[in-house]
Amino acid sequence: MGILIPLVSVSAFWAIIGFGGPWIVPKGPNRGIIQLMIVMTAVCCWMFWIMVFLHQLNPLIGPQINVKTIRWISEKWGDSKPLANA
Repeated sequence: MGILIPLVSVSAFWAIIGFGGPWIVPKGPNRGIIQLMIVMTAVCCWMFWIMVFLHQLNPLIGPQINVKTIRWISEKWGDSKPLANA
């Protein structure tokens, strides 16, 4: 449920911009170019957002923990095993 709300709301926002934006462009010689720019902007912004959003769900690189911290956690949790370099 926590993932669904931002996913739907941001996707709906960019869908409204992408589908509704071209309808408000005034008539003129460059209307087609302006409509294309609005649609492409919405698509690119949504794709950038969705890539960042999905990358945060399953990061490729986890947090880096110092060796001293790992040893301290191991001692405190009670599953301390002899380390090779200890």
